[in-house]
Amino acid sequence: MTCIDAELLSRLPITDVQKVTFYKRDELTTDLVCCDVRVAGKVWTFDEALVGWELLIEHLKGLPGFRSGALSAMCDPPLEVSESVAFER
Repeated sequence: MTCIDAELLSRLPITDVQKVTFYKRDELTTDLVCCDVRVAGKVWTFDEALVGWELLIEHLKGLPGFRSGALSAMCDPPLEVSESVAFER
């Protein structure tokens, strides 16, 4: 997957999303912010370097009870392992 677009988001219907987890992956000198989205038992993995990352975040904000602060909460402290569940059914 090289980009996140409307066609890809159509495969992640809000009604079928079971869990959204944000986490960081250590890239030695920086952190790469990642997101796992579980839909119908399948886990889709995305990262902030993908074109369309903002589209994914806006799409996920449509989930009832989505914790929008989960992404920023997970980012600190830098260069340390961190995970935050933003949504779970």
